[in-house]
Amino acid sequence: MGWEELTAGYPVVVFEGCDGTGKSTLAELLGARRGYTIIRSGRLDDGDDLAERYRAVLEQPGNLVLDRSFVTELVYGPLRTGRSRLDPDQAAGLAFALADRGGVLVHLTAHPKALAWRLRVRDGRSPPLEWLRAVVRSYRDVFAALAGTAPIVTIDTTDGQLIASAGNGSARTR
Repeated sequence: MGWEELTAGYPVVVFEGCDGTGKSTLAELLGARRGYTIIRSGRLDDGDDLAERYRAVLEQPGNLVLDRSFVTELVYGPLRTGRSRLDPDQAAGLAFALADRGGVLVHLTAHPKALAWRLRVRDGRSPPLEWLRAVVRSYRDVFAALAGTAPIVTIDTTDGQLIASAGNGSARTR
């Protein structure tokens, strides 16, 4: 089953994952093929009520595809500054809000060596492998913590092979 079938029927699709996993590519394809509005929603600037600002992005009308959202804050905040600007209750609330909107979280992952290669090709450079390993591991842990809050689909883009997981993240097929 391909990524399009796994995301079909969801009015909001949130692509999350390390740089180089294919978020922007898949968001562009979903926008072009299904007419979804593409929102690039990475780290929001500091300010009052960060959770409400992420919620407002999720609640925009129409069919949406987000190229990053609040999960990015949960991963990169602790890795870069030692803490997330969202607490676990706020993160769960955002995931529930996504589920209430009929949305799905799509966790894109890949082997760190594949990510390093892609980033060197795309950007001319890559972070150290240890950094990429930490980011991939952090995404895995954050998605595990969010299991049961919103539908989650995991796609391994290392070699195009799909590992699908829906719902609470426990059932996997190849």
